[in-house]
Amino acid sequence: MNQIVEQALIHWGMESAHYELIAERENSVFRVDHTTGSVALRLHRRGYRTDAELRSELLWMHAVSDGGIKVPAPISSSTGDILHTIDGVQVDALTWLSGSTLAAAMELRTVQERRRLFQILGQEMARLHNISDAWSRPAGFERVAWDVNGLLGEHPLWDRFWDNPHLSSEDQHVLTNFRAAAIDDLKRCREDLDYGLIHADLVPGNVMVSGQSLELIDFDDGGFGFRVFELATALLKYINADDYSGLRDALIQGYTSIRSLDVTTLDFFLAIRAATYVGWNIERLTETDALVRNTRFIDTARNLASNYLNRENR
Repeated sequence: MNQIVEQALIHWGMESAHYELIAERENSVFRVDHTTGSVALRLHRRGYRTDAELRSELLWMHAVSDGGIKVPAPISSSTGDILHTIDGVQVDALTWLSGSTLAAAMELRTVQERRRLFQILGQEMARLHNISDAWSRPAGFERVAWDVNGLLGEHPLWDRFWDNPHLSSEDQHVLTNFRAAAIDDLKRCREDLDYGLIHADLVPGNVMVSGQSLELIDFDDGGFGFRVFELATALLKYINADDYSGLRDALIQGYTSIRSLDVTTLDFFLAIRAATYVGWNIERLTETDALVRNTRFIDTARNLASNYLNRENR
């Protein structure tokens, strides 16, 4: 790992710069401190994204940054490339964003401040979608699709949630029935839903608070999807919070102050999003605290899926 980092530093003209690992999940992210400032160096998980997908992500982030949203922007290497492969590992460099995570800020803020943060987040989501719609994507642009197949198909982007090995027979029954109903319902209403490029993972850990503004990081799962799914992803963590309804209203108000959106399907997409985490965790069951996390994911998905299936006039 260190050898790859040090070779990458040569590509970006930062030989002998100090670096340290700061995050490791889909990517290994290193903070590099150089004479010109700090840089985020990403070493991508082998086989997770193609070169075309990564180049597309980087160009999209550049467009979003140019549009005025604070996101990590790609940095070209000394050869002018934004992506290098070193010993089979894809590597890129991004501008460094400081600040604390939204998750940490939410723990410290008052109810009124929490709502204000979610209002701002809604505004930034809408601005992201506006910029993405106005952007002329380059030829060969390639990103994943959070569509019916990507969410609920036989091989969804985040694994087959109904096959999680820790589901009880009752849980599996609920999630299997939910999946069947959700496929039918989503196919029926998808033409009426706002669809386009989305971040797809604006959880509180992927939003940074810097003064009075928010910064969006980690576009790794970004692609084409339903815009209401973006809101559901941000809200899910707080669905059992005492001030959930206020956060939900603030997020919607912030978004719709910039861009119109039909949110009548928000509860539906909250249930879908909850189910995706049950699938996402399957490959991570050997990680520390994975079983505790798995139980939480399953409980949330079961409750939301059951509520959706039991709702009259679904």
